[in-house]
Amino acid sequence: MIERPTRLLLASLSVLLSSSALADFSASPEEARRIAKEAYLYGFPVVEMYKTLYAQAVDKGGSNFKAPFNQIGNTAKAFTAKDTAIITPNADTPYSFVWMDLRTEPVVLTLPKVEDSRYYSVQLIDLYTQNFAYLGTRSTGNNGGHFMIAGPDWKGPQPANIDRVINSESSIAYALYRTQLFDDKDLEKVKAIQKGYKVQPLSGYLDQPAPKPASKVDWPKLEANMSDSPELFRYLNFMLAFAPSQDVEKDLLERFAKIGIVAGQPFNVGALTVDQRKALEDGISDAKAEFAEFKKTRVDTHEVTSGDFFGTRDHLKGNYLYRYAGAEMGIFGNSAEEANYIGYFTDKNGQPVDASRHDYTLHFDKGALPPAEAFWSLTMYDGKNKLLYANPLNRYLINSRMLPDLKLDSDGGLTLYVQNKAPAKDLQSNWLPAPNGPFYGVLRLYLPKPEVTNGQWKMPLLTPVNQQNQ
Repeated sequence: MIERPTRLLLASLSVLLSSSALADFSASPEEARRIAKEAYLYGFPVVEMYKTLYAQAVDKGGSNFKAPFNQIGNTAKAFTAKDTAIITPNADTPYSFVWMDLRTEPVVLTLPKVEDSRYYSVQLIDLYTQNFAYLGTRSTGNNGGHFMIAGPDWKGPQPANIDRVINSESSIAYALYRTQLFDDKDLEKVKAIQKGYKVQPLSGYLDQPAPKPASKVDWPKLEANMSDSPELFRYLNFMLAFAPSQDVEKDLLERFAKIGIVAGQPFNVGALTVDQRKALEDGISDAKAEFAEFKKTRVDTHEVTSGDFFGTRDHLKGNYLYRYAGAEMGIFGNSAEEANYIGYFTDKNGQPVDASRHDYTLHFDKGALPPAEAFWSLTMYDGKNKLLYANPLNRYLINSRMLPDLKLDSDGGLTLYVQNKAPAKDLQSNWLPAPNGPFYGVLRLYLPKPEVTNGQWKMPLLTPVNQQNQ
C-alpha cells in the first residue's frame, strides 16, 4: 500500500510543486496512457475542489475570497452572474462557506433554530468531493444544535453538549451551507439566520487551551489549464497528502504510482520525457472522450441522474466516471435524498438546446408540478461558461415560491418560456431568459418526494416553439 502522510511537514509542502524531482515513473507509454486516463477521472474532482478552496480560503485579494480556514464566510445574497468561483451555482439559497482544517483538532459547527417552513442545510464534503454527511432540515431538523467535525487523526470521546460527531476521511473538508431565500423582502431574515451560524475549534468550544498549531501550508497558486493537462497531477499529489489512503483503493494507488502520482510527492511536468508527456496527454484525451460519450448517451437521455453522481464513498462504489461527471457538470451537487437535479441539455428531439436557433417552452400539466417537500427551482446557465446568465431582468430562475405571480394556462397547467428575446407582454411573467447561444437548465427539487425517485413523476421536456403544436 502507498503510505500517505497524515501530518504534513512544511518542508515537504513547500517544495511539492516547485521541485525539479519527479516521483518514480516506471510505466511504459502504453501503460502510462491507460493509467493517466484512470487517474484523470479520479483526480479531476479533487483538483477542481482545490480551485474553490484556493479562491475562497487562501487568495485573500481575490474577488471570490470568503473567509480564512475555520471561519465562516456568508454571502448575504443569492448567486448572480458576477459569481464565478463555482460552476452551475443555485440562486435560491444564499450560501455560507467554511473550509475546515482538521489537522490539529476538530471543528464545532453550531446551527440556530430556524422556522419549520424554511429549508436549510449544511453539506459536508471531503477532498474527493464526496458528501460524507449533512446537517439541517432533512438530517438533523430545524432546531439547531452543536456538531463536531473530526479529521482522520482525531481520537477521543464525544464531548458533552455535542449533538453529533461526524468523521471526515480527509483532514481538509468543506462545509457548504444553503439557507432558503423566499424573496427579496426576505433577505434580512436570511442574514439574521446566517449570523447564527458559528464555527469554533473544539478547544475554543470547550474553553480549553488550544493544541500546537499545524504546520503552515504553502498553497500553490492556480494556473491556467491546470485541470486539462498533466499539470493536474501536480495538484493531485499535493491534495492527496491531506487524506489518508483507503484500503479499498490500494490497487488503484499502486497503479497511479507508476506514473508518479504519489501523495505528498513532487510531480514536475517539466521533468517528463516527450513520450511520457504524450502518454499522459493522450490518457487525458481518452478520459474526456469517454465522458463526452457517456454524457451524450446516458446523461442527456436521462438514463442516469444527478443522484448517481453525488454522495458518500459507499454510494459512489468506486465509480470515478460518475464522480468526474458530477464535478464537470456541477461540482458540490447534493446527494439524491437531499435534492434531485434534472439537467436540460437537449430538447425533446434529443438536439442540444441553443437559444440562437430556437425559442423553447417547458409545460407542466395541471397537478404535475415538480414534487418536492421543500421547493423546486428551474435555473438558467450559459452553456459556454457554466455560470448564471446575465440578463436585463436579473432573472436567473423560476421557482415554486413564484407560482402566485406566474400565469397559468386555461386548463390549469403551467407553461414556461425559455428564450433569448422577450415573449409577448402577457407571457413575460413566465419568461426565463436564455443566452443567445448554447445554454442548459437545471431543475432542482429540494427534498424530493418518493414519486421522483421511483419514476412515477415524469419530467417534461423542452419543446422548440415551432414544434409545440405538432
